[in-house]
Amino acid sequence: MTEQDLFYLLALLRVEGVGDIMAKKLLANFGNAENIFKAKNSQIAAVDGVGAVLLKNLKDKTVFEKASQELKFIEQNNIRTSFFQEENYPERLKHCIDSPVLIFSAGNINLHNNRIISIVGTRQITSYGIEFCRNLIEDLAPLNPVIVSGFAYGVDIVAHQLAMENDLQTIGVLAHGLNQIYPKAHKKYMAKMEENGGFITEFWSSTNPDKENFVRRNRIVAGMSEATIVIESADRGGSLITANIANDYNRDVFAVPGRVTDKYSQGCNQLIKTQKANVLTSAADLVYMLNWDIKSEIKPVQKQLFVDLEPDEQKIYDFLLKNGKELLDIIALQCELPIYKISGMLLNMELKGVIRPLPGKLFEAI
Repeated sequence: MTEQDLFYLLALLRVEGVGDIMAKKLLANFGNAENIFKAKNSQIAAVDGVGAVLLKNLKDKTVFEKASQELKFIEQNNIRTSFFQEENYPERLKHCIDSPVLIFSAGNINLHNNRIISIVGTRQITSYGIEFCRNLIEDLAPLNPVIVSGFAYGVDIVAHQLAMENDLQTIGVLAHGLNQIYPKAHKKYMAKMEENGGFITEFWSSTNPDKENFVRRNRIVAGMSEATIVIESADRGGSLITANIANDYNRDVFAVPGRVTDKYSQGCNQLIKTQKANVLTSAADLVYMLNWDIKSEIKPVQKQLFVDLEPDEQKIYDFLLKNGKELLDIIALQCELPIYKISGMLLNMELKGVIRPLPGKLFEAI
């Protein structure tokens, strides 16, 4: 996008009454933002949804002043812009009808990775949530997913930190402009995040982290990802909004179950109960449900290296070698191992290249 195209697009987005959906309609009809401002009233009025008020607002010259100020901020601070029709725009977000026309980013973001997942949850994360999040990200690390979250307290910042600890790209989706950071306590994480990842927002530099912006932010978190994972949540909150948006976008949603008496498991349990989320007990659940093909990325383990298997893993391998492909439940029963434990072991064995998953929750030895 040229500087001139960006200037007129910024001006269009500053017109009162022009939201993302209307902007896309106008751009589809006129090709670019400059043509919209130069079009006759009769031509603009022919666009579905355009009324007298919007026609009047399109004549407001102050939008060019605001666009010029924002363009100056973008250039002076090396901010990257992504137009919804450009290649550098998040691919999955393009398919969301209400996705932002333009997003701003800072850092070293690379979205040419199909495995993008969002991890969200309560700001009051418990030790149970932290431990689950740690195990999940560590187990997924060999598959190199991008971890997206909202850079808030609790689950968000834990997910970002663990992603960085495992050398994974992580992206914080902000509810304000890139001239500030919220919460201020998280400023210390910015530099490291920008080394391999960074920040995305649809909000201009003049925008503060107002309450309503967080709900708008959540649709980007849900829309740019293949799946949304809710680690912990009370019976209401932003993470449940994100999960519902993800469902509306026909994305996979996962929730970590917890005890019915635990306050911060109520939201997750409700998502599972109402069939708005899949149960997530380990990384293996996610790999299986998303049908991530890891066979081509992992070198097969030669026979003489089987001594590297843990005793229980060796038991599973010997069983599958003797009996052929089997269901997870049967493996657990015959090997006398609990389901919650065997799921993690099966993923580790997949990563070692000694077994492979099959449709229908079947596994077989390689």
